[in-house]
Amino acid sequence: MPTDVVMPQMGESITEGTITKWLKKPGDAIQRDEPLFEISTDKVDAEIPSPAAGTLKEIKISEGTTVQINTVVCSIDEAGSSSSPAASPAKTETAVNPRADTVTPAAADAPSAVQGNPPAASNGAAGPGTEVLMPQMGESITEGTITKWLKKVGDTVQRDEPIFEISTDKVDAEIPSPVAGTLSEIKVQEGATVTINTVVAVIGGAAGKAAAPTALAPASAKTTVAPAPAAPSASAAAGERVRSSPLVRKIAKDNSVDLSQVPGTGASGRITKTDIVSHLEQGPKPVAAGSVVPAASSPVPAAAKPAAPQPQPGELVPMTKMRSIIAQRMVESKRTSPHVHTVFKVDMTRIVKLREKEKSKYEQRNGVKLTYMPFITRAAIVALRKHPIVNGSIEGEAIRYNKNINIGIAVALDWGLIVPVLKQTEEKNFLGIARGIVDVADRARNKKLAPDEISGGTFTLTNSGIFGEQFGTPIINQPQSAILGIGGLNKEAEVITDKDGNDSIAIRSIQRFTLGFDHRIVDGADAGKFMSDFKAYLENWSEDIG
Repeated sequence: MPTDVVMPQMGESITEGTITKWLKKPGDAIQRDEPLFEISTDKVDAEIPSPAAGTLKEIKISEGTTVQINTVVCSIDEAGSSSSPAASPAKTETAVNPRADTVTPAAADAPSAVQGNPPAASNGAAGPGTEVLMPQMGESITEGTITKWLKKVGDTVQRDEPIFEISTDKVDAEIPSPVAGTLSEIKVQEGATVTINTVVAVIGGAAGKAAAPTALAPASAKTTVAPAPAAPSASAAAGERVRSSPLVRKIAKDNSVDLSQVPGTGASGRITKTDIVSHLEQGPKPVAAGSVVPAASSPVPAAAKPAAPQPQPGELVPMTKMRSIIAQRMVESKRTSPHVHTVFKVDMTRIVKLREKEKSKYEQRNGVKLTYMPFITRAAIVALRKHPIVNGSIEGEAIRYNKNINIGIAVALDWGLIVPVLKQTEEKNFLGIARGIVDVADRARNKKLAPDEISGGTFTLTNSGIFGEQFGTPIINQPQSAILGIGGLNKEAEVITDKDGNDSIAIRSIQRFTLGFDHRIVDGADAGKFMSDFKAYLENWSEDIG
């Protein structure tokens, strides 16, 4: 019975998509999860995988046409549909929808799947095996890149034990196993970017059997022949399109690389991100004609990645996914918000003395180090409560006065920058804030953050002063209306006036703070009042630190 394939919803606010290219034609045999067509929306360009194995029966929507989500765009005659558990006579329409709250064929067939929270326990040792899916790491996330496999085929894994690392435009994270068992198959190699709900591994079952729907060769064929590097790839030589993702094609375009000269190690010679990056870093490597490389569907572990070489002067190195997204977001923010910055100098001497006096006892008493960040965060919270417009955001032609004060804490990583969020800080005391800051920073560096911990912020703190700068002019983290830059803490000579009006020179601990604000919503007077209250709270600190 034919399976209808529909235009997927590639994000919460997406209502339509344009088919930019059909990768198959009627009569072509296709494998489940094999790219079927390309779409473009106002959020993302993506390849859409087939929900089933079979033959492309009919294309209903031509290239260049824009249609609403859930519109049927083609139909597939499934292979062995009469006995396949993937297709049921009672259900003839299958939506290719990468959102986690929509059932897709991959999710429907799997005994359990990685979807943020692990499903019910299973020993994963019998039956067809448990399919592990690329999870949705946030409401608007449509794809993820597997950056590292933490286990190899044949390894025993425990439920909730990390098995691979992923990178998305929101977060880098370790993904836990949904069940206990043996990792029987790795379907997606390191460096590959796939849509959410794509099967990336199998736990339990007979090795290789669970991969039958996506096998690219007869069961007896476990390898593919790699072409010599001087020759075009197999698909290109046959006059077909070079198989690659939009990300790979962008990297190739930016670096003037002819993809037909890049050997692909993915399924059916597909060029992965690892392939193109390796080609750029090391140039094409000689490969003897007739030599073999494992097929993507073969149950073998991904090769260990060599240490990344240090960039050399004059070298052109592709951006990482995280760096590319950061660049995009910063440009979007500057284009969206008219940025204004105001700098205030704050006398931190009172807090410096308090911290020096209490830090040893504080750590012994509470199990957390006493840093300056909870003082600064607490002062920002107090000021935000007095001036809710600074905690607001623009929604269309209206202003959202956020109910809670959710503070984003920018954390510098070796591979980029991430902003975990402390939620409902208006309800936390000083100790709760101190513990929360340490907790999210540690888990950010160890890739342990959950998706909802990097979203929902209403105001952001960024501490570049730890590197010695006096002050900076940070870019607003959209859709927030303001960000507070924390400058370096230094001893400076200051003029001090006593209660009788007498002046003297004294050495004081001085720190500069910069408020970057969106002038569409926050006026200079609002910013000045906010910073005045922030400054006063720090300079006259009287709160119990716990």
